[in-house]
Amino acid sequence: MATDEIREKAPAATVEAGPTVQLPTGFGNFTAQAWTDAATGVEHLSITSPVRPVAEPLVRLHSECLTGDVFASYRCDCGEQLEQALAMIGEQGGTVLYLRGQEGRGIGLANKMRAYALQESGADTVEANEQLGLPVDARDYSAAAAILRAMGVGSIRLLSNNPAKSVTLAALGIEVVEMVTAEVPFREQNRRYLETKRDRMDHRLAVLQTTPVQQS
Repeated sequence: MATDEIREKAPAATVEAGPTVQLPTGFGNFTAQAWTDAATGVEHLSITSPVRPVAEPLVRLHSECLTGDVFASYRCDCGEQLEQALAMIGEQGGTVLYLRGQEGRGIGLANKMRAYALQESGADTVEANEQLGLPVDARDYSAAAAILRAMGVGSIRLLSNNPAKSVTLAALGIEVVEMVTAEVPFREQNRRYLETKRDRMDHRLAVLQTTPVQQS
């Protein structure tokens, strides 16, 4: 999709900032701030490293994934990508934007479970959404761009394998000077999922050529 088309479909969002608080974690010490999308009421969270970046800050737009982030599901790579992002940003400086309301690439938790059921019957992650009559990717990054602007961040290094995020952020006024890969070793349980993202959604994934995580 062209940048101009994305700009037309993704109007600027307005976000309201909460207080900044300390957030000590196993990945380092961060500051956290809640942000509320004024139009939708959805609450997001920025987790920012105190490390001063040597160039543009490293930023991860992380879509909420209850199954991966909380329950460490092996069906996706989301939880491991979140841990990787916190570790890298803790060292290099930057921010993780944890975007709520984006479960299942924006289709919601219940529909995600319906999509999983279809995948267990043979569909891939794209086909499952299509069979449910849902978008393959329904996520909106206008709030993320608004949060970055409110934080005074206009250009970033984007920690992602998804070129569409870079294009969308550019259309929303955030310059992506570099895309940094966010690959983690695959598992046999998520190999087909990752292959589909690579082959059908243009994700930059080379990790499938390497050794998978050994199961414990």
